[in-house]
Amino acid sequence: MATAENKTATVPATSARAAAPRNLLPGLTLVAVGVAVAFLVNLAVPALSALTIAVVLGVVAGNLPRVPDATSAGVRWATRRLLRGGVVLLGLQLAVPQVLQLGAGTILAVVLTVAISFLGTLGLGRLLHVPHGLSVLVATGFSICGASAIAAMEGVVKRKDSDVATAVALVTLYGSLAIVAVPLLGPMLGFTGVGLGEWAGLSVHEVAQVVAAASPAGAAAVATATVVKLSRVVLLAPMVATVSMVQRRGTPAESGSRPPLVPLFVLGFLAMVALRTVDVLPTGALDVAKVLTTLLLAGALFGLGCAVRVRALIRTGPRALLLGLFSTLLVAGVAFTTLQVLA
Repeated sequence: MATAENKTATVPATSARAAAPRNLLPGLTLVAVGVAVAFLVNLAVPALSALTIAVVLGVVAGNLPRVPDATSAGVRWATRRLLRGGVVLLGLQLAVPQVLQLGAGTILAVVLTVAISFLGTLGLGRLLHVPHGLSVLVATGFSICGASAIAAMEGVVKRKDSDVATAVALVTLYGSLAIVAVPLLGPMLGFTGVGLGEWAGLSVHEVAQVVAAASPAGAAAVATATVVKLSRVVLLAPMVATVSMVQRRGTPAESGSRPPLVPLFVLGFLAMVALRTVDVLPTGALDVAKVLTTLLLAGALFGLGCAVRVRALIRTGPRALLLGLFSTLLVAGVAFTTLQVLA
């Protein structure tokens, strides 16, 4: 009897291990298809970021009644891993000398804009009674670098999975609106050429959105906007580490759920920044890494989009939408003021 029981006990465990890759396959296939479609649409309409398209496609796929539940495990598996990998490789787009060339005034404007926008968005979240986890994610995404920053922060803050998807949706919505608003409002506020690029880089959420917003002002504006934007990305690591330390102080050590002091992927991001700074990689490798970064983040954002439930977003959305609007106005206003005073 004992032998028979042991046999029956080992078969399910072996079967479960063998079945795990098969359980992931439907979801991984769905993510791959979503990324492929996003890249094809981006090739056809370059003004539309592949990351933005991926989020929209994910939301559509996640709300289709015919999408089987069998895809959920693979989508969740891919989302977390692709996010981490994309954030790490994002560091290869940034070299410290690029930031230093901006000058002390602009660098100070970047630091102040990120700090004031982050803390101000948290305050707005409290006033609007938005859940703390969602407020932290929105504050991070809007003040630093959109979905990539949200991806980095979501691993160290207490939040719901729906909060991550909602924050990404808000970044996509208001960043897309900024693509139209910045070129229209910039000249009215006295920003033209490179000046418009600085304002775009300091106030728009996603890197791709920054490029699109600065494009009407010319190539020099785009180059400046990109460097200013990437200088905000430098602050991602200290921001995540600071929030992680705050979370650790508020979580008992014996609970077993304390976040890491500094997540490994954030250290990986810093390592990639250092690698780019010493300039040992050939241009071809950097170009491949840039495409791979977009590919990984597009897959992750498609997966996050799949977690968005439109009905739930409609029920809880007004406060979140207001937070996104006020945060966008706050970032743009602080960026305008700091550039006027310091740059």
